[in-house]
Amino acid sequence: MSWEQIKADMQNNMVKAEEALKKEFAGLRTGRASTALLDGIMVEAYGSVVPLNQVGNVSVPDARTLSISVWDKSLIKSVEKAITEANLGLNPMNDGQLIRLPIPPLSEERRMEIVKIAGRYTEEVRVSVRNYRREALDALKAIKDSLSEDDYKRFEKEIQDLTDKTIAKLDENLKNKENEIKQV
Repeated sequence: MSWEQIKADMQNNMVKAEEALKKEFAGLRTGRASTALLDGIMVEAYGSVVPLNQVGNVSVPDARTLSISVWDKSLIKSVEKAITEANLGLNPMNDGQLIRLPIPPLSEERRMEIVKIAGRYTEEVRVSVRNYRREALDALKAIKDSLSEDDYKRFEKEIQDLTDKTIAKLDENLKNKENEIKQV
């Protein structure tokens, strides 16, 4: 493996880690309606279990409401059941054509709980970023004999700099999410 491959792999892993954190954050309820809240919901339909977005359209008519337009009206009860069983704290309202999900305001206690969850997600991703750093350093050690001492030190510093920048981005994402949660 060459230095270029090691660096490219590490950068790719760091970008994926940051994207994973953003996806986790999207699923956290902030008191504001977001279609990402329903991303993980699976609905029993036609004898199998499928994601909610494969049986209907999820939209955000206003900041405090989600609406789901189910394509096959016979699946409305299954969609309601899946939302209720997901334990999101949402109460589906069905008018026969559309399912509305009013997003209740969050209590201060619940906001702090969500901030802690966001912090946990961020720490998990930080750990994976550090593991990517360790893997890159191990790969660099494996090719140490083919590098000059100066190159080896420079590459070690590049790995650390990339790790530091990624962790700074993760911390910035956490700070933004905390502000979003506390504002609502």
